[in-house]
Amino acid sequence: MSIYDKIIKKDAKIAVIGLGYVGLPIALAFAKKVKVIGFDINEKRVNMMKKGIDPSNELTKKDFDKSDIEFTHKLEDLKKANFFIVAVPTPIDEHNLPDLKPLIGASTTVGKVLKKGDYVVYESTVYPGCTEEDCIPVLEKLSGLKFVKDFKVGYSPERINPGDKEHTITKILKVVSGCDKESLENISKVYEIIVEPGTHKAASIKVAEAAKIIENTQRDVNIALMNELSIIFSRIGINTYDVLEAAGTKWNFLKFFPGLVGGHCIGVDPYYLTYKAESLGYHARVINSGRYVNDSMGFYIAKNLVKKISSQGKNISKSKVLVMGATFKEDVSDIRNSKVADIVKELKSFSVKVDVVDPHADHEELLHEYGFGLNKLGSKYDGVIVAVNHKEYKSMDEKFFKSVMDKKGVLVDVKGMYRGKMKDLIYWSL
Repeated sequence: MSIYDKIIKKDAKIAVIGLGYVGLPIALAFAKKVKVIGFDINEKRVNMMKKGIDPSNELTKKDFDKSDIEFTHKLEDLKKANFFIVAVPTPIDEHNLPDLKPLIGASTTVGKVLKKGDYVVYESTVYPGCTEEDCIPVLEKLSGLKFVKDFKVGYSPERINPGDKEHTITKILKVVSGCDKESLENISKVYEIIVEPGTHKAASIKVAEAAKIIENTQRDVNIALMNELSIIFSRIGINTYDVLEAAGTKWNFLKFFPGLVGGHCIGVDPYYLTYKAESLGYHARVINSGRYVNDSMGFYIAKNLVKKISSQGKNISKSKVLVMGATFKEDVSDIRNSKVADIVKELKSFSVKVDVVDPHADHEELLHEYGFGLNKLGSKYDGVIVAVNHKEYKSMDEKFFKSVMDKKGVLVDVKGMYRGKMKDLIYWSL
């Protein structure tokens, strides 16, 4: 009997390792159909999920209903599983190099409970070759089993977009791969239990890894082009969004926009690819240039505001600025790799007093991660930066901004939400 048949008949369990933004939705989707073990090393998070609470604030209590799932942080409980899905973070370190510690840690955990006939599927974003070169040796060493002969491995990249309620795990075509024909077929059928559009069977594990990493690299490079254009157009004295609106009337013009590129995907994944390229003796010029442009935008925005405040005859070291939005994107609570932190850091380097507000971010998380928290909304700000286009900000008008700003205050609208709506205020956007 195949692993797929055992899972369908509930004679085998799926274990999801890592219950964050990616892992928890996958675990709950499978738990509506088959038996699941949800494993996370963070006991506090596990206890929250046992009560139907998503620590990431993406899912509601209703999403936990009618789910055949056992949440645990205990290694012993994983011995009951036969199909392991690894969905842990793959961050970068302070030198922008891949940090595989969470991935190797998860592989170590699975290796300790791996049995003959078991399957391991990785979903974490990695460089091509990582699954076979870095993860499988750990599985073999800890289990004492032989890859392919005793256990199978596959790779199926996650495509979850935080805050996106339309493109969810069950609605997106799933790329799958396996170490041989048998594993590819079984892994595909297992994911088809929950994925309505079905699967795309990649030619190999490396191909699947590469496909995932270029999805975000492509977006990163395109956004970098828009950011560079915005710098040029600002010097010319024209609005970037006006230009893009005009250019967008051509049927094949790609609609990307300038902005801050943070988060755990687009702002991180390209570094995994450039790392792999360097190890093969190739320096990725286009990708690295795009990363440089996007990583610089927070500082660029802050410096432009400083110049505009100074041009109004104000002492910048005695100025006060309000930053609206601290998360890495709109309408989520996720602050990972938020480039708003770069704006705050740069403003403070000029001795500017900075207040930060955000309807979704957590004060303690910001304080722990970046050294600044949330503030109460004040008044008489010399500058306001609307850094994140949260839905709560979209209806704000000139009257509101005038009420919180000093005379000759400067409004910086990063995403161009208020373009054409500000008549009296000094206004600037990317």
